[in-house]
Parts: sequence; structure tokens; C-alpha cells
Amino acid sequence: MEQSKWMAQVERNPGHSQWYVERFRTMAAEGQDIVGEARLVDAMLPRGARVLDAGCGPGRLAGYLHGVGHHVTGVDVDPALIAAAKRDHPGPRYEVADLATLPDLDLGAPFDAIVCAGNVVTFLAESTRRDVLRGFRAHLAPEGRAVVGFGTGRGYPVPEFIDDAAAAGLAPEVTLGSWDLRPWREGGDFLVAVLGVARTV
Repeated sequence: MEQSKWMAQVERNPGHSQWYVERFRTMAAEGQDIVGEARLVDAMLPRGARVLDAGCGPGRLAGYLHGVGHHVTGVDVDPALIAAAKRDHPGPRYEVADLATLPDLDLGAPFDAIVCAGNVVTFLAESTRRDVLRGFRAHLAPEGRAVVGFGTGRGYPVPEFIDDAAAAGLAPEVTLGSWDLRPWREGGDFLVAVLGVARTV
């Protein structure tokens, strides 16, 4: 399996993971909003839903979603980020794994929602993108939704992402231009795609 771009970056700069952890600790200490993505996902769900935070990093979204009453599992390829998540945001179940292995991971019952924020999909190895999206499909409940957000100028063109999602059995239900519900416009610099299980006719 091709190494993720994130772990390749960590190999080049071993301090990168800790820098990332400290970045969000500092933002939280300054009172900045670091959980906007999680609030959007929470608004889509009944209390006590099962949520997968795919590429959970140091746990900022998983921790929030757990705190408001959901059953949350966080998965990330970087052991240093998972260690920080367990320390800073205890409560969710955390697993160290490359998202490309999601189709084969036993994560329990299907999820009502999957959130994949923080440009995670742009840090995947390109050869694993469809595997990751297939993993989302495999772990979604029949009426579940996967919410994926990323900058469109980071090497993953939107049409390619939509094609990859379709190949994995997922279809866009809503497309937004930001996590604060601004509409998606062609050529926009950010995409939030709410994907559901593709229906056959």
C-alpha cells in the first residue's frame, strides 16, 4: 500500500505532528472556534448516533461529538496524533490505521455519519483514494451520510473526487462551499460534500 502523503511529510519532518497538535491547542486556548465542522455534523444527527471521525488527528471533532452525546470512533494514520487525541479529548474510541484499510477494519456496527475534515482526503496517497471512499461506504448505515471537506486547490480536483465517490457507491446529496453552509459554486476554493449511499434504479 502506498504511503500517505501525511506520513511522508512526517518522515521528512519528524516534528510536524507535534507542531500540528500544538497549533490546535493554541487555537483552543485563544478561544478560536475549532469545532465548526463537528457542529454541522451534530445538526444532522439524533442524539446517541454512531459517528466515525476519519482522519481524526488530535481529536478536536471526535471529542466535541462525544461530548454532545454521540458514540464516536476516531481513526488516524499518525500514532502521535492519536496519542494527543487520547490525552486531550478522552472518551471516543481511537484507532491507529491508514484510512485505506477501512474496508477491512472491524469498527463495530455501521455509522450514522462519517466526518472527514481538515483536508484529510488531500493527504491520502492518490492510489488509495477510492479504497478510502469504499471504506466509507462499507461502514455507513443504509441512511448514513459521509461529510467530506477539503480545499479544492490541494491536488484533488472536485470532478475526480465525485467520480471516485461514485465508483465507491456514494453520491452527493448536498454540496457546500464551506462548513458554515455557504453554497457551492463551480470553481470555488473549498468543497464540503455530503455523500449518501448511491441508490440503484
